[in-house]
Amino acid sequence: MELYSVLKRPLITEKSTILREGANAYVFEIERSATKVDVRRAVEKIFKVVVTDVRTVNMRGKKKRHGRIIGRRNHWKKAIVTLAPGNSIEIFEGA
Repeated sequence: MELYSVLKRPLITEKSTILREGANAYVFEIERSATKVDVRRAVEKIFKVVVTDVRTVNMRGKKKRHGRIIGRRNHWKKAIVTLAPGNSIEIFEGA
């Protein structure tokens, strides 16, 4: 799998900010077919950091209602990437 197609976008939420400050962990939305090994390689190559742990979560799409019609958002996958002490990713620092 190509490196830049594995990581879709960084997730910047209140919970991910707490993880980043406390555990040096960063959260990304990733491709649904990506594995932990794919995510580790992509983060290490793109951001030039050392990854110690990768956890992945399959997120179910929420049910949403538009009048009488009930729809569903798409399912997606996220990864929580823990970096070695002393490493950081700069794109998260300004947020």
